Amino acid sequence: MYHKGSVFQVKGVEVMAEPRPRIYHLLGNLLTFHAFPSETGDRCTIVEIKTAPGAGAPPNHHAGEDESFYVLDGEFEFFVNGETISAKSGDFVKVPDGAVHAFTCTGERPGRLLCINAPGAMHDTFFTEAGEAMPDGTTEIPAPDGPPDIPAIMAVADRAGMTILVPAEVPS
Repeated sequence: MYHKGSVFQVKGVEVMAEPRPRIYHLLGNLLTFHAFPSETGDRCTIVEIKTAPGAGAPPNHHAGEDESFYVLDGEFEFFVNGETISAKSGDFVKVPDGAVHAFTCTGERPGRLLCINAPGAMHDTFFTEAGEAMPDGTTEIPAPDGPPDIPAIMAVADRAGMTILVPAEVPS
């Protein structure tokens, strides 16, 4: 195996990136797909998430898809099954299958996470259908142009197989 640019290659194996948008904006998060399930033999999705201060992922849960976060940069607060976890650069947070979870960037500047979902189809569907496709090369989180369409986001989540909780539904 050898490294060529940003792609690892094994002799006799061709590695191709799927020709589709790879960067999306959703709820103050800039999502950059490093691998879609279709590129990993339907084993996982790998997404880098750049999160604005105070933004993150709302409380949600889903069955049948593992989710893990590695903090690349910044400070985050994770909520997993009623427990609050403070995490900083270099920390790893594993979310058990089916657990209610959320995260918020708690630093004064944007933070970055590497998110791995396995097998990944659920998050591929949710992020790409609920998010707004951004031009290749986008590195800055866009300013909001109004309030998010929460009913539409919740409908996509439902279609994808996940449940977004409203505050009254979040277990303490």
